Amino acid sequence: MMSERQSVFRGCLPALVTPCSASGEPDFDQLAAKGAELVAAGMRGVVYCGSMGEWPLLDDDQRRLGVEALVASGVPVVVGTGAQNTSRAADLARHARDAGAAGLMVIPRVLSRATSPAAQRAHFGAVLDAGGELPAVIYNSPYYGFETRADLFFDLAAEFHNLVGFKEFGGRESLSYAAEHITSQRDDLDLVVGVDTQVVHGIVHCGATGVITGVGNALPAETLRLVELARLAAEGDPDALRLALELDAALAVLAGFDEGPDLVLFYRHLMVLEGNPQYAQSLNPNDELSGPQRAHVEHAWQRFKRWWELWPGACS
Repeated sequence: MMSERQSVFRGCLPALVTPCSASGEPDFDQLAAKGAELVAAGMRGVVYCGSMGEWPLLDDDQRRLGVEALVASGVPVVVGTGAQNTSRAADLARHARDAGAAGLMVIPRVLSRATSPAAQRAHFGAVLDAGGELPAVIYNSPYYGFETRADLFFDLAAEFHNLVGFKEFGGRESLSYAAEHITSQRDDLDLVVGVDTQVVHGIVHCGATGVITGVGNALPAETLRLVELARLAAEGDPDALRLALELDAALAVLAGFDEGPDLVLFYRHLMVLEGNPQYAQSLNPNDELSGPQRAHVEHAWQRFKRWWELWPGACS
């Protein structure tokens, strides 16, 4: 039964951007429609609300409405638990469980005692407990000021059997550490690649079973193809490895936005370029790309689209 619940992390899941009106009000009907569209395109489910959804800019009631809209549309949703304190994070996990979400992405404690392993242990435990039987992965990222290591992970996993994996956003070395010291210790643990520049390394060299993607919001077919090729390469297919590396290199600029502080702004604009005008407005009206940044993403997008049209590996 656990392996069946766990399967939500064994696929590609876009971390959804929050669409909003010109006044900055979130549009949850559009959110649900985009989630359904991405699942229809082949995504395993979606993540909401994480960094891509800009959880610090939404109140908890708005985030609950987003989760409920996605669940009502039949979209498997992994709920991000980022919050200003542990109590609010646990409330979000409890709501995810009650609303019928598919899983939890447990974000570390922030703002207060973030570097304390003891404080993080208590925080993770409270959120995992509130989630009940919902399968959960810990979101590891240096941007949150704390790195979960193997000793803490297995201490938690011994008590909370709904902790089924590890989402790694820390880059190549961090993915390699997670594979060597955490997810390789048990066959039932999922390693989830959390940054778009590391999909090939994560799947081929680290045995990752899932991907949480930012660029996949705008380029779902291309992202799914990259994941497919990487999985074939992990099975020993040399042609698939060559094609995966070619696609990874072609996507480098667009995927690289996932590593910077303006990732949401870049992917909003990329989604507009891909025919999604409902993403033009940011939740915070003062958040916008500079003129040179807009030109940079537009040139990179045009270059990639021309390459994709000519690339023989676009179809299996």
